[in-house]
Amino acid sequence: MSYPRFLSPEEKLVDAKKVLGLPRIVVICGSTRFMTEMNEADLRETEAGRIVVKPGCDLKSPHELWSDPVAAGALKARLDGLHRAKIRLADEVLVVGGYIGDSTRAEIAYARSLGKPVRFTHPEVDPDA
Repeated sequence: MSYPRFLSPEEKLVDAKKVLGLPRIVVICGSTRFMTEMNEADLRETEAGRIVVKPGCDLKSPHELWSDPVAAGALKARLDGLHRAKIRLADEVLVVGGYIGDSTRAEIAYARSLGKPVRFTHPEVDPDA
């Protein structure tokens, strides 16, 4: 007798996106010092028919929401968690820029641990290449 196989939440999400006929979802990762390049990548990925999600805050640029260092630290932790959720939602990851810092390196490792394909605008910075 065989038992029914239960789908993981990730498998259910993949199936739901197929049933809904959604285009591929790409999450952009990288240092926020490359926000201009991220915006260009967003434009090109969108033009290619993909749904794009990317960092929504640039903590390197001054803003009242993160002007207090304590608040900025707490916000950074929340944003890191939010970006991991974006990676789980996405079908693939696009790493933008010619530099990989600790946060981006962790995002790449997380995406790969989930089996997500990872592309690079600068393939030479791939930590696993």
